[in-house]
Amino acid sequence: METTSASLESQTAAPSEAPKSRREITISDKAVEFAKKKLALRGTPDAAVRLGVKGGGCSGFSYVIQYEDTPPRERDTVYEAGGVRFYVDKKSFVYLAGSVLDYEQTLMFQGFKFKNPQEASSCGCGHSFTVR
Repeated sequence: METTSASLESQTAAPSEAPKSRREITISDKAVEFAKKKLALRGTPDAAVRLGVKGGGCSGFSYVIQYEDTPPRERDTVYEAGGVRFYVDKKSFVYLAGSVLDYEQTLMFQGFKFKNPQEASSCGCGHSFTVR
């Protein structure tokens, strides 16, 4: 298990900023605050957020964001930002490296949103994508 901690907190990016490294995932302050609120609502403030990618969806791949009450898996990369842990499995990391996880609130959508430089195209809902 690979662990990345304080470096992520110091790399928190504004929504339009790119990560400092294509080998990192940057988590915005707004995404951290949203994760804290959701974990508190679940009654599991010490749980983690799992970020991932799975095959399927209307464009080929779909983002997966779920809450984890278990410890990280052996090959997970663990990020810690603002006191919240984020797990990323090794296979998903290939597709998420260089991304920014942000929180977005519009009239049509409220929730986590990836800004992924590896996306070649995405579907209308924004949850499915193809890679370059």
